This record gives sequence, C-alpha cells and structure tokens, in this order.
Amino acid sequence: MFRHVRVFDGQTVLPDTTVVVQDGRIAALGARVALPRGAERIDGTGKTLLPGLIDSHAHVWNRSHLAQSLVLGVTTVLDMFTDPKLAAGLKQQAAAGAELADLRSAGILVTAPKGHGTEYGVPIPTLSAPTDADAFVAARVQEGSDYIKLVYTPGSKRFPSLGKQTLAAAIAAAHARGKLAVVHIDRLAGARDAIESGADGLAHVFADQPPDDALIRLAVQHKTFVVATLSVLRTASQRSVGPELLEDPQLAPFLAPQAAGSLKADFGARFVPDYGVPRTAVQMLHAAHVPILAGTDAPNPGTTYGASVHSELALLVEAGLSPTDALIGATSAPAAQFHLDDRGRIAPGLRADLVLVDGDPTTDIRATRKIVGVWKGGAPVDRKTFRTAAQAEKAAVQAAPAVALGMVSDFENGQPSARFGAGWTVSTDQLAGGKSTATLAVAGPGAHGSKGALRISGEVMAGSEHPWAGAMFFPGPQPMAPANLSAMKELTFWARGDGKRYGVLLFAHSRGTLPTSVAFDAPAQWTQVRLPLARFTGIDGRDVTGLFFGAVSGPGRFALEIDDVELR
Repeated sequence: MFRHVRVFDGQTVLPDTTVVVQDGRIAALGARVALPRGAERIDGTGKTLLPGLIDSHAHVWNRSHLAQSLVLGVTTVLDMFTDPKLAAGLKQQAAAGAELADLRSAGILVTAPKGHGTEYGVPIPTLSAPTDADAFVAARVQEGSDYIKLVYTPGSKRFPSLGKQTLAAAIAAAHARGKLAVVHIDRLAGARDAIESGADGLAHVFADQPPDDALIRLAVQHKTFVVATLSVLRTASQRSVGPELLEDPQLAPFLAPQAAGSLKADFGARFVPDYGVPRTAVQMLHAAHVPILAGTDAPNPGTTYGASVHSELALLVEAGLSPTDALIGATSAPAAQFHLDDRGRIAPGLRADLVLVDGDPTTDIRATRKIVGVWKGGAPVDRKTFRTAAQAEKAAVQAAPAVALGMVSDFENGQPSARFGAGWTVSTDQLAGGKSTATLAVAGPGAHGSKGALRISGEVMAGSEHPWAGAMFFPGPQPMAPANLSAMKELTFWARGDGKRYGVLLFAHSRGTLPTSVAFDAPAQWTQVRLPLARFTGIDGRDVTGLFFGAVSGPGRFALEIDDVELR
C-alpha cells in the first residue's frame, strides 16, 4: 500500500493519493481509502507512482534483456523481431515471477528476399508476392506472433522491399486473423503507402523529410500510431545519447558491460543526415494528435534495454511533447494501441505493474530515472541483486588480461595449439540444440608450403535457427573468459577451401551471446584475409571471449583450411 503519493495514472495526476494493492492488482486508490489491516505501508511523500513503463519497439534475444528492462522500470517489452521459439520460452519465464519484464513479440518479421531483417546471418522466411501473403502471415500466427511486423522500404539503396500490393495483402492477412500490423518505414513516401495499405502503426518516424499536410490528415483519418524511436535515429545521425546514460548515476550502476558496449556503439556512418527532420516530424504528428509511442529499438547502436526508454522520453519532450504526453506514450497509449487491457494505467482491477520515483516526472521528465522501486504484478523487483551482478561483470571485464599482439597459431607443431589463451576447440550449434558437426585436424601443406594448417570440416544441418559449425579460439586464460585485445587493429589469416563463403564470429563479454560476424571467401588457392577490428560492429576489443572460424549458413558439407592466424 502506498500512502501520500503523487500518482500519474496513465492519463492524469492525482495528488496525495493512497493506492492499495492486493493479489497482484490495484484494489483501490483515492484520497480516502480504507487501509487493509497488516498491509505493508510505503510512504510516497515527495514521490510519484507510475504505471510500469512499456517499450514499444525492442528486439529481445536473451533473458538478460528482459531482466535489465524490468529493474529499470520497463515492465512490458514489445519485441519487433526475434526467434519465435525463443520468444515463447521467455514469455513463459516472464509469467512465472518478478525477474523478467513481460514480453509480447512479432516473431519473424515480414520482409522481401534479401530485405531488411535478412542481413543478420539468421535464416528467415521471406515474402515475394501478394498471392503468398495469406499463407505467410498464417505461419507467423501459428508460430505465436502477437502482432505482425512488416518491412517496407521502397527506394532503399541497401535492401529490396516488399511491393505495395504485397504489403497490402500481408496487412489484410494480419487483420483477418485479428492481429495488428506494424510497418517499418524510413521515408515519408513509404509511410504514406503503409497507412494507405491499412497499417495500424509505423515502426520509426521517417527521417527524409517532415510530414506534409496530406500525410498528417491520412494518419489522423486512419488512426495510425507512430513508434518514434528517436534514440536510434539520433544515433544514426551520429549524435547518440547513449554515452550520456553511462554517466547517469541513477542508471549506470545497473548497466553491465554488454549494455555499456551497446550504448557506446555507433552505425559507423551517418544514415540520418539531419536529426532535426525526425524530431520535427514527431512534433508535427503530435500536434495533430497522432499517438506517439515510446520505443527504443534496442539493442541497436546507442541504445540498451530499459535505460534507453528514459532517454527516449527525454527526446520526446525535446521534440515538443509535454512530460505528461511523453509518459502517456510509455504507459496508457501503447497499452491501448496493442490491446494490453490489463496494464498501462493505475486503476482498480488492473495489474499492479508500478514504478515509484523520486520527484515529479510530469514536470521534469528526467525524474523517471530516480527509481525507488519497481513492482511487477504487485511483487517487488530485486534491483539490488541485479545491480550487484552488473558491478561484478564490470569488474571482471576491467580485470581482463591484456594480450600481446602477434601470431596466434601457425600450426607448425602439428597440433591445434595457440601461443596464448585457452586454445582451439570445435564449436557447433549443438550447444543450442542443433545437429551440425565439425572436426579439426592439422596437416600440411599450409600457406606458403609450410608444415601445417588447421583443417576444419563438417556438415551444417537443417533445423537450427542459428546454424554454425567450425573452430573457436579462446584468447583468455579459460574458455569464454574475457581478454583485452584493445591494441589490435586487425585480424589476419590465410584461408582456402571449397569456394564457399564462411564467417568469423567475434564474441565479447559486452555483447553476451550475440557475436558480430564478418564474412570471408575460401577459394581453392591460399588467400590472405585481412579483417580490421572496426568491421566488427560494437566491439572495441577490451573484452573478447572468442573468435570463431567456420560455416554460418547451409545446410551442407563444408571444408575449410586456415593458417597463420595473427593479431596485428
């Protein structure tokens, strides 16, 4: 029970209020409420009680993403593209207690062959024609998609796009099954086509030009919502707010190295020439009462789970929303738009997903960061334990031994050995339930006619969402222990093989289980491969845990040889 607390109920402010929680739900609230005998009493003087925040655009790839979201006040995460089997498991875990934020997911997105979403090395089905749209969407719903995410980027120089007729057919198929259709766009013209085709919402605000009157009228007429994702658009303009979060004493102690690495990362190029364009677009759309929802697009460069919702709220206020309107965009508005009828507000009968903060975020939006406590379904969230674990991870990375550069392995001794680290081992997707296989052997001739090279062969088997098979080198003293390779400028090695394309996956403590991948070719003749560290997005070398060489697509048999692996 909260007493004498200011309440933002998802729409308005209620001063000096009592809120009673029973059986995980709001039992009563008001200035004069009967107090249950024996109830725990929390003094809310000088504090504000908020509905649990909702991140309306993220990509969840492991359990820690939902744990970090929750301790930082985000009690519900709306995922916009992940593995459906993973999402199903995380939903079950989240429902079991107050350790993870609740999850809703689009599962596999709807994109064209080689379209946006296919570039991450994860094989996914794609959609080519309107006639296939109904079956394609039906398959997503069967997999468990809570809503349908579509990618529409006509005119893109980087990726092919769904055609407008295919887009419209897929949206119609989603609506026929009672599912919302949320469309990823990047340009004003694409936004217009998406709205005309029946999109319920836009993922991202367009960044090429501000909206014209016709677009605004169209959005209002169709009651379209917009998930602005200003945080990621600002990073794409090379003006990231991510590093600022690492300096915030209210948030930084909860950010483990993986989160810090993501916040420090950038896109390596300016994909949004003028951040003022999307900011102005948000201002104009909001002025026309188009619903603006808060979404981060974590873990894209410059963002992370939970913490970036707070910076997103600040960017929305900077774009012209009042603090109250920004809070609506992270509470009652997404709950209404995504039909989450049991949350997003503080009202009798609704879930007691709550965040207590010092100060008044309806006048100073940065007060959302001053979290006193978080409750999910009425149960308190253990923020202290999470913070302690995050600090321990930081200490482990800071203690990572520095590694002298030079030759890793030339395989001249006939063994798969290394001059430092924990050496080489087979690595396959069997760790994640797959069936791919690999073997390692050292035999000559190597590059330049030397005595030995590492032969990596095997078979990538179908059935795994993330297939891989090959050899892993551990630079740390134990497998997957971090090593400081920050002095490295590039990785070089010699390769030959069966003419197929292979990958180097670089793992880092700060990226958790998600490696960064760079492809290379293995022709029949020995060829030197030079991979600058800068090509491994989001990696600064300070906490490298593994380097994988091998097959990352398939299915099929493969044969690869590498020699003279060197860090320079």
